[in-house]
Amino acid sequence: MSTDIMTKITNLERELLQFRMEHWHEHDLGSIQWWLLLAVLILPWIIWWKYVDKNRLIEISLYGSMILIISCYLDVTLTDMVLWVYEYHILPVWPRLVSADFAVLPVAYMLIYQYFPDWKNFFIIISITSGIFAFVGEPFLEWAEIYKVYGWQHYYSFPIYIAIPATVKWVMTKMISKQASSV
Repeated sequence: MSTDIMTKITNLERELLQFRMEHWHEHDLGSIQWWLLLAVLILPWIIWWKYVDKNRLIEISLYGSMILIISCYLDVTLTDMVLWVYEYHILPVWPRLVSADFAVLPVAYMLIYQYFPDWKNFFIIISITSGIFAFVGEPFLEWAEIYKVYGWQHYYSFPIYIAIPATVKWVMTKMISKQASSV
């Protein structure tokens, strides 16, 4: 019985990929939304490279990598739960909002982590940034027809946008402290 169900799931996943490929080719590729997503995937990294503290490159990159992993995991999980969908994709095999998960969130949070090392200022800037992401960015993505919610409210995102960078900063602080004490 279990093998039969897995075969059905595999066949549905293949069919879904085929639909995604067709939809992407006919609908997404070359659209204004596609170009916007592509620009938003590339431009933050150019800005980051210009402003990142090269003396702390590994530390800041590790911080950003943790942000990227957590963001992707949450995006995949909540998209699979159909709390939201993305109607435009850079590539059909990346059905998530790659521009946010791989660029906007990690780059923004890495720069904040770099420029606001003390907790008080970090928390203030993260709160402002989270408000912009939740109450400006997400509605803009809806307006641009890139993002559509099903049972999700933007104010749910606000504490998540705060919790992710704050938790990763706490982890990084512990790791750096442990490293310093072992020398």
